[in-house]
Amino acid sequence: MEATREVVRRRRVVVDERHIALAIGARIRAARTAARLTQQQLAGDRYTKAYVSALELGHAKPSMAALNYLAPRLGTTPDRLVADASVPWTRLEADLKLSTGNVVEAADAYQLLAELATDPLDRASLLMGLAEARCRLGSGDEAIRVASEARKTFLDIGRTGDAARATYWLAVGHHLLDDADEARRLLRDLLDVDGEDAPDPDFQIRVRIAIAQVEAFRGEHRAALGFLEEARGGAEELDLRRRGTFYDSLARMRAATGDYEGAIRAGTKALVLFQTSEADREVVLLENQLALAYMHLGNLRKAQSVISHAKHAAKEIDDEVLTSYLTDTDASIALASGDHERALQLAGEALEMAEAMNDRRARLDALVTRARTYMAMGRHADAAQTSELAAAVADGSSPLRKREVYTTWADALAADGRHAEAYAIARKAMTTPAGLD
Repeated sequence: MEATREVVRRRRVVVDERHIALAIGARIRAARTAARLTQQQLAGDRYTKAYVSALELGHAKPSMAALNYLAPRLGTTPDRLVADASVPWTRLEADLKLSTGNVVEAADAYQLLAELATDPLDRASLLMGLAEARCRLGSGDEAIRVASEARKTFLDIGRTGDAARATYWLAVGHHLLDDADEARRLLRDLLDVDGEDAPDPDFQIRVRIAIAQVEAFRGEHRAALGFLEEARGGAEELDLRRRGTFYDSLARMRAATGDYEGAIRAGTKALVLFQTSEADREVVLLENQLALAYMHLGNLRKAQSVISHAKHAAKEIDDEVLTSYLTDTDASIALASGDHERALQLAGEALEMAEAMNDRRARLDALVTRARTYMAMGRHADAAQTSELAAAVADGSSPLRKREVYTTWADALAADGRHAEAYAIARKAMTTPAGLD
């Protein structure tokens, strides 16, 4: 009789500890923020900023050695970071964090709660909250991902009003990635959402404000102002932050049409509303716009004061992409002041930050400022070379922005004596649409 061999296969039980990593990461982020440390400062000389970021996002679970190193730097102990690492928030707490401007912690809360949700409606609702938080943090790609899932789920279960809200944040995500055509298409579809399908009475006002922002990006300033005028009456009934968004949009529109005094008036109203609603990131972005408006009016001292305050505030909320934009504005102010060396240095710092964070729009801004500075210094060949780099980055930007880049490039080539090339680029600039204005 042949002996039979029994093959014993051991099953490996895989335990999903993602929620534990997320909870620990959220505690690390909260402790770091309270300690006023950047991710790089917390990493010290043992770890990297990328590792700290992975911990905070729940992409990695810290070892005991890492906890023993990080906890004292955070002013806490390892056991406090890992104790009861279950669900540290409720849905109500997540909503409150978002409404009071604590957007980073709100995003952490929504993400963790969505990971644990088993009911499709609950998960979709949490993902929509996460999409709003990601939009307010400027993370367009993440906003698109979660808003798309939320929208599909809402449509599948017949929640058309909620699907409209998810579509709104999906459109905002596309706008953040400079995909103005898709953002415009999604938002214009929402103009037909009304009555029982509307998620709230103010929805159409918010949609019109968002369309105005997209139309302005595309260079269609008359259309943008038309949508803002349609929204104006109802805007006063919005909550503080959304009312601030209306006046912020109006300020940007005024600036785009050269009405910088009007931009400052509208921007000042928006600033008060954002400050009252504790919308810290929106405050910093608006101060950046106000600094540029003061610069264009020739009030360089005021422009420098405003941008310095904004840079300090951006450092407080540890937002490096935002700091890149502000540093570029600081460079523009230095250029307007005639301090070319400082302008070149600041533009270089802005470019370095933009490349480190892989932010295309910030990179484009820094390259254009650097090219203009080279032009002012008489370094025309360097200006042309930098403009060529900017033109490559500008692919996918608004037609108005691309036309601006081509014009700068053509001017640099002409100043460098390369007239045939300058003519070709100038023709490209002239054939690039710049809106109806």
